[in-house]
Amino acid sequence: MKVSDFDYPLDESLIAQTPILKRDESRLMVLNRKTGEIEHKKFYDIIDYLNPGDALVLNDTKVIPARLIGEKEETKATIEVLLLKDLGEDTWITLAKPAKRIKLGTIVSFGGGLLKAKCIKIEDDGIRHFKLIYEGILLEILDKLGSMPLPPYIHEKLADKDRYQTVYAKNIGSAAAPTAGLHFTKELLKKIEDKGVKVLFITLHVGLGTFRPVMVEDIKDHEMHSEYYSMSESVANALNETRKNGHKIIAVGTTSTRTLETIASKYQEFKSSSGTTNIFIYPGYDFKGIDALITNFHLPKSTLVMLVSAFSKKEYILNAYKIAQEEKYRFFSFGDAMFIK
Repeated sequence: MKVSDFDYPLDESLIAQTPILKRDESRLMVLNRKTGEIEHKKFYDIIDYLNPGDALVLNDTKVIPARLIGEKEETKATIEVLLLKDLGEDTWITLAKPAKRIKLGTIVSFGGGLLKAKCIKIEDDGIRHFKLIYEGILLEILDKLGSMPLPPYIHEKLADKDRYQTVYAKNIGSAAAPTAGLHFTKELLKKIEDKGVKVLFITLHVGLGTFRPVMVEDIKDHEMHSEYYSMSESVANALNETRKNGHKIIAVGTTSTRTLETIASKYQEFKSSSGTTNIFIYPGYDFKGIDALITNFHLPKSTLVMLVSAFSKKEYILNAYKIAQEEKYRFFSFGDAMFIK
């Protein structure tokens, strides 16, 4: 199976540069994954597709303002550092630009020295390990100096950085937002709960994989980077009960999907657990954890297009993307949504 099989022509004017004014008024394409049939709705109509006893599973990770612009202490050259993964003891895996300027021992200063970063390890593809040097509380410093790590296809400045967080974001640790969840409002979630749907939260901290394109031609040769996940005992029990009673599990986003599938594959049921996952889902995968999926419209040739193609059919997904462009849907992180049922 080739990466090029998951390519599609994209009208770049449809890439959403800013979030819609009201989160739940984005458009919603509903795709029947077995027939390819399509309906056009608004996101707040999602409640009509959820039934009492179903479980809606959301990723409550919180994005840190992880993009920092600083300068090399010795040359004053501008350096951009994206914090990707906290290794503990103030050591972080980062993506640095331009990475060739960062050698072992290089110190980058941010905010006039409020925060400094010393390079302690060099890896390929712009990856650098930094030891952070500061006084006080790191998250308060990042709130002051950092900005939201918006994807490279977004060129507009984000007026309100909370719009790159879900309304239920709680557990700090992501380098990118789980964007399928951006469509939900607290009011919509309350209506869904009032209908008798279980609203459940798991955590997956979105990391390097989000920023890395697939560089191989045979998708089986692609290596996913690992990301931290966790599921509580109460959520595991609620999901097992949902399954036992014949109701549906609806994943909000590919990150929730990967967490649910990781746990269901490992234990053949849902179980309280945490760890790292590098699960790579592409056509031929046998889904064990989810029955429906809420997601956005994804980049050509991405692992996310492969995942949704595995859940439906590649032909149905690519046809849906073609129709979405004809109907002027908005694409990617701040774009419209798709419900695959």
